[in-house]
Order: sequence, then C-alpha cells, then structure tokens
Amino acid sequence: MRVLEQLEPGRVFYYFEELCKIPHGSRNTKAISDYCVEFARARGLECHQDAANNVIIVKEATPGYESAEPVILQGHLDMVCEQAPECTLDMEKEGLELAVDGDQVYAKGTTLGGDDGIAVAMTLAVLESGEISHPRLEAVFTVDEEIGMLGAAALDVSPLKGRKLINIDSEVEGIFTVSCAGGVVARCDLPVQWEAAAGTVYTVTVGGLKGGHSGVEIDKGRGMGNELMGRILCALSRRTEIRLVSVGGGTKDNAIVRESSARFLCEDTRTVRETVEELENAFRQELASSDPGVSVFLTACEKWSGKAMTNASTQGIVLFLSLSPSGIQAMSQDIPGLVQSSLNLGILTTEENQVAAAYCVRSSVASQKQMMIDRLGFLAGQIGGTLHLSGDYPAWEYRKDSPLRQVMEDVFTEQYGRAPKVEAIHAGLECGLLSGKMPGLDCVSIGPDLTKIHTAQERMSVSSVQRVWTFLLEVLRRCR
Repeated sequence: MRVLEQLEPGRVFYYFEELCKIPHGSRNTKAISDYCVEFARARGLECHQDAANNVIIVKEATPGYESAEPVILQGHLDMVCEQAPECTLDMEKEGLELAVDGDQVYAKGTTLGGDDGIAVAMTLAVLESGEISHPRLEAVFTVDEEIGMLGAAALDVSPLKGRKLINIDSEVEGIFTVSCAGGVVARCDLPVQWEAAAGTVYTVTVGGLKGGHSGVEIDKGRGMGNELMGRILCALSRRTEIRLVSVGGGTKDNAIVRESSARFLCEDTRTVRETVEELENAFRQELASSDPGVSVFLTACEKWSGKAMTNASTQGIVLFLSLSPSGIQAMSQDIPGLVQSSLNLGILTTEENQVAAAYCVRSSVASQKQMMIDRLGFLAGQIGGTLHLSGDYPAWEYRKDSPLRQVMEDVFTEQYGRAPKVEAIHAGLECGLLSGKMPGLDCVSIGPDLTKIHTAQERMSVSSVQRVWTFLLEVLRRCR
C-alpha cells in the first residue's frame, strides 16, 4: 500500500509519491527527467528532452478547445536536499520516506520537495487524464532551479506555441505572483598599490546586524555591514590620516552583510577612538528598530610592520565605499509596497593587487537595472577599476493587461468567496527567464501551502493541494 494512497486528489498524490521515490536534488535530475520522458512516451505524447535534462511534453487540445490558445504548465524537477543530523538517508541514491500527519504530508528526517514536486505531480495528472477539458497543453519541467535557475536559462523554447503560462512554484495558497525582479552580479575590481609601512594598526569591526536576503528583505531597512564600514572609513579619513591594510565583509552577493571589518594604520589614537565611538552611537540610533544589536568594535596592535595601501589607494577605496549606491533605489508605481530596484554590496574582499566588491543588482524594470550597472561602472572607473557582470537574468515585468490573470482572478473569487492577493517579488523567478525568451508571455505563479521549506521539517497541506487542484482544472476549462 502506498503511503499517500488515501489522499485526494488521488492521481496527484500518486505521482507525487512516485517522484519522491526518485532522488532528485539539484544536479541529480537525470533519473527524474527520464521518468517524465517515459511517462510521455507510454501515452503517445510529444516529448522533448535536452542535454540539461529539461523536459517539454505536449498534449493536444480536447474536443471543443481546438481553437483555444495553448496553455503552458511549468514547474521544476529539482529539490533542495537537507536532512536532520540523525538522518542516515543517502539523498543522492535513495528515495524519500513519506508520512502523513493529519492534513500534512512530510518526509521523515529530510526535506519533502513539495517545492516543486507538487507542480510536476499536478501536471502529470492533467496530462494523463482523459476527462479533463483543456486547450493544447505544453508542460515545461526545468532543472536546477534551486541553484540559479540553470535549466530555465538553458531551455530551448522553440517547441512552445503558448504565450499563457501558469507556473506552480509559489508557496502560499491564494497569492498570485505576477512579477519578479531581474538581476545580475556586478563585480567591481579596484586596483590598489602597496608599500612598506609600520606603526599602530587598528582593526574596526561593525557587527551585530541581522542581515537577510538582499531581495525579499531589502525593504526591512536593515543595516548593511559594508555600507556602514564605508561610513566609518570616510569619517576617519576626514579627520585624520589612515592607511588601509585590508577591508572586507560578506560571503554571498545575495545576502545583506551582517559583519564587516577593516585594518588600518593610524597614529592619532584619540581621534580614532572618538570617531568610532561617535559612529557606533549614530548607528545604534539609526538602526534601533531594525538592528538593535548593532555594535562597532575597535582593537589595536601597537607594534606592527608590513605592507599597507598607499595614501592614494586608501583614498580611492574610501571614496568608492562612501559613494557606492546601496539598498533601495526605486519603488514600484504600479504595485504598492513593491521594491522595484535595489542593489547590495554582498561581498567585499582585499586581494593581492585589488579590492573586489561584488553586488547583487535587482530590478523589475530593465532600464533601471542598466542604470545601476552604469553607476557602478562609472564609479569604479574613477579610481581605475573595472566592472565585470555575470549571472544576468531578465525581469518579469508586471502586465497591467493580463487576460490569464483576469480568468484566474474570476475563478478564484468564485471558488473562495474572496479575491486573491496579487503580488510581485523582488527576487528572481523562472518566469523572468522564460518571459525573456518568449516575448509577450502572460504569466501567473500559484501554488499550495508549503511550510518550513528547504528544511528537514518541510510540510505540505493536503487540503490546500485539493483546493489548488480544483482551481487549476477550472482555469483550464475556461481557457477557450
């Protein structure tokens, strides 16, 4: 007997359980991709599988829907593999051990992969059925979404005729996601010159910050460690002479930096201590609500000799950190409360011949993303630096006129007795990459309730799956 056999909708949970038998963490998607291909071949459906393991399955329209526009159903095949310390399951080779607790489905000791196995399961159940009315369906299963949307970036969309796409990768029932930011990693390489130096070296560290995700939590007003360090160094260099030895903070470009440190030579002990104390008091007042634990530590090493940056290089780095744009740059005029454009200095390192500053640049408007890139490039160029871009992905821009969204809103209101919540997210989604490849794409992202995702306590609501399934079928029925 299958673990999920008693759950409804039966075929959705059947396929979800089948998928959970197959290891399918990111970069380990060949087996689950092949499963989808065999599913299609066994039913005589058109199927495309690429070298990255993306899969496209096409099912022609049912009678009465031959003239309707095609609909794309999309989700990703990979899951995040995390497990409890005591769990001995080999998630590279073994399937999940599913269990049911009332209205919740979970996996014992590991992540469940509801993100995004439920999308694949729902889509397979639709493709299998001979009773569900629908237009031409184009199922798109991408890979390695969790590690940078690599499958969507590699996907050949030429087999797709549809320009209406329902993405089933949201985690809260009743929220329609209709826009996301595009992004790019912008790294500024700032050359420095070194010379022999000796004297008193101080280490100043700003820490005690909450940090967070540079997209979805950029609006919390939290202190950014590298930005605050720039202010400290600016205040010091304005009042006395300093020579930088190193500066750095952060390990991920998409994370708000919790701690940043700098080492510098200076002989004016009194000014250093007074300045650091003054800045710590200022930070505590400014960040009393967002980062009440903020602190600035100062330590000194009395006898030191070695290499330090020249005065010109020190001033160049201080200038760059002082003038660097940071945080929210623009708010959306279409969606209240949505951050439209932002950037975050997530990694700052001192290397042999340069200081490197890596930013995560985000915007739901392409022209504003380019504006921020241009500002960084111009600023770096003022001190002889260079700008390098990587991981560029397009925004999924909000459509004021969305026929698909209107149908879905109407169905939702009838089914639930209330209007859905329509939101945009200041982070990257596969819909952004796909809309960049398919001009005119009309997208909406939905999904059932998932909690504690990407942890060993991940759970999925059975009743929420039931409601979203009913909703999805009605939407397909009305797309004619």
